Amino acid sequence: MATRDPYSVLGVSRSASADDIKKAYRKLAKQHHPDLKPGDAANEERFKEISAAYTLLSDAEKRARYDRGEIDPSGQERHAGFGSRGRTAGSRGKAYSSTADDSFFGGGDDWFSDLFGGGRRRPGGPGAGAGAGAGGSAGPKVRGSDISYSVTVPFIEAANGSKRRINLSNGKSIDVAIPAGTENESKLRLKGQGLPGMGGMPNGDAIVEVHVESHPFFTRQDGDIHVEVPITLNEAVLGATVNVPTISGKVAVKVPPGANTGSVLRLRGKGVVNQATKQPGDQYVKLKVVLPDPPDGELVKFVEEWAKTRSYDVRKKAGLE
Repeated sequence: MATRDPYSVLGVSRSASADDIKKAYRKLAKQHHPDLKPGDAANEERFKEISAAYTLLSDAEKRARYDRGEIDPSGQERHAGFGSRGRTAGSRGKAYSSTADDSFFGGGDDWFSDLFGGGRRRPGGPGAGAGAGAGGSAGPKVRGSDISYSVTVPFIEAANGSKRRINLSNGKSIDVAIPAGTENESKLRLKGQGLPGMGGMPNGDAIVEVHVESHPFFTRQDGDIHVEVPITLNEAVLGATVNVPTISGKVAVKVPPGANTGSVLRLRGKGVVNQATKQPGDQYVKLKVVLPDPPDGELVKFVEEWAKTRSYDVRKKAGLE
């Protein structure tokens, strides 16, 4: 089968920029990657053709030589009257050999590795004969693609740590550890649980994105937990010990006499554990004074009498008047 014009293979014009060529290759490589159609020989050949075209056109020197007609689409030398594998008088019997890279992915472009989840590599090179076909060209060596999953966990479980079972694309089910302090949209990497690699390369990874549910009354700011706790009028005036919820259970907290709505109490070490330092944050309890509902008649009468001889201006003190 004759090698096609690389510009036609990638669907770009001869005036296409290097960036246009890279974008076209990205798109086609994603569509025809063998991991997506295992066992499809025609698709694998198409992927090889796409990769070979990009190998030539992504190399500025080779592209220029191809455009000048010095090499053919496969990267072989062109010499008028001798053919792509002919001999010249000065060759002393040595056949012309390909100047193309030693694999479809020669040069180890970082962006290609990023596309399929791997680091920089060259599958060819010295000693790469293993796995070569009858024609002597090595098959593609590509790390398996990563696969994305998502799980949703309750607020408390994300704060304290938990486990979630996920079903992988290969039919396996595994338990994923959710570390204490996991934040919303955090990503966990499960090594080797992605699509299989080709040509002896390693499997890709499973990337699990964790979505943390909101909580009815807790909110989180970095490692600190915030909660608003209502207290009664008598607890605010006289002071009291009240039970306050935390992410690890209820604790008894002393409300000082004369506490007001907006007063904040700090509970040290009752926040979320920082995954890097392993130190817990704090919990901040904001008090909210709540009157009886429905209004208490005796309390109303008491306040009416009390207000006749005692009054205080809260708005003036706050600068609102």
